[in-house]
Amino acid sequence: MFGNGGNDQDIVSMTDRDKARRLAPLRTVEAYWHGLCDGTQVPLRSDVDPRGMENALEFAFLIERIAPSLAKIRVAGSHLSDLLGMQVAGMPLSSFIAPEDRDRFGAAVARLFADPAVVRITLEAEGGFGKPAMTGHIILMPLRSDFGEVSRGLGAMVTDGRIGRTPRRFRVTAIDVESAPSAGVVAPATTGDAPAPRAPRPAPAVTLPPAAPARSTAAAPQRQRGHLRLVVSND
Repeated sequence: MFGNGGNDQDIVSMTDRDKARRLAPLRTVEAYWHGLCDGTQVPLRSDVDPRGMENALEFAFLIERIAPSLAKIRVAGSHLSDLLGMQVAGMPLSSFIAPEDRDRFGAAVARLFADPAVVRITLEAEGGFGKPAMTGHIILMPLRSDFGEVSRGLGAMVTDGRIGRTPRRFRVTAIDVESAPSAGVVAPATTGDAPAPRAPRPAPAVTLPPAAPARSTAAAPQRQRGHLRLVVSND
């Protein structure tokens, strides 16, 4: 699409415009999450109000950490159920990922909670009969539980292309991880992780018993025998 200029400065890329439209739900959810951040702590799960991102609810979801690199879906919009052809609440988030890429995906999920970090993942759907070409994007952002642990997450997933036959699973083509605005302020949950090292305690004072007197190496004087002795006679 061209403007009035003849030097190509007024060209508007329809591809970029379409991409921005497709990714709009991700940007809506991300902007809502940033609005919850106060610059000192990761937002609480209880602070999330669906009305704040109602234009993107179809693509949004909430997850809970169940292992260092594994999270299950607690609540999800209809688009995620459409991709798998079933209700996804209670399922691992990795259900959308091809088996050969789940370790890589799990490493990114671990960073989400441990750093904490904002994770962006670019996807490409597996092909096959009745499964047309499809690409996708996921964004994951950390949340705190009511106990203060970073063990919850807010995310969104969008795709481009016809769903076709379900379930649709995706290969991971790119992962971008950046520290959350409040990273380093709130400690992540330690479930399944090595405990944080503790400062060594000072050694307790020990009171030694008094030293025993040294034994003399000189021979002890022999006791003198008395001049009387007992004589027994049986006569």
